[in-house]
Amino acid sequence: MLSRTASTLVSAVGRLSVTCDPGAEIAPGGIIAANHTSLADPAIVIAALYRLGVSPVVMATSGLWRIPLLGRALTREGHIPVHRRDLRAADALELAAQALRQGRSVLIYAEGGLPRRKDATEAAPGGFRTGLARLAERTGAPVVPVGQAGARRVTSGSTIKQIAGLATAPLRRPDLHVHVGAPIVLTGDASVRTARAHAAVTTAWRTAAAHLGEPAALAA
Repeated sequence: MLSRTASTLVSAVGRLSVTCDPGAEIAPGGIIAANHTSLADPAIVIAALYRLGVSPVVMATSGLWRIPLLGRALTREGHIPVHRRDLRAADALELAAQALRQGRSVLIYAEGGLPRRKDATEAAPGGFRTGLARLAERTGAPVVPVGQAGARRVTSGSTIKQIAGLATAPLRRPDLHVHVGAPIVLTGDASVRTARAHAAVTTAWRTAAAHLGEPAALAA
């Protein structure tokens, strides 16, 4: 349901295109790592994955579970609440590991939060937290790097700007792009794993941003 809903919503607010590296494959039981720039980008990434025939388990902020109808739907479909700075934070990794062992793909945002920038421009992914590396180490699952660009054209900045952006997006129909990289297997200690995952997602983001002609990627 979440994937179908995301696909419908994204089609209404923008023009989504999707590309993949040669050899890119999201096999069952893989970790999907994406960059996080906007409240809109989870829907954009999920819609892109749906086009590729993948409906992942999503690791998302626990606040979404406090929205009555949405929270029940997320629980019913097996999505995973992440309680940041809480003793329950470790539970999310265990639930993700279980989903991977069951052959489901898991979508994770390793940056752990949104950028504080007010403008709608693109920028490379921020530093990754260690959860992605620890999940990969625990399960041995491959990591599929995903880069998205254009989500900040839908909604970004202050609360008022975000509401205005979302309200006008169906009229503006901004271009959105998601690029899926080839899977990698993370090795080494936690810092090395984290750095390699960050580099792979950054490369995927640069491809997505360049596809939209974003200066941040073209200047790199």
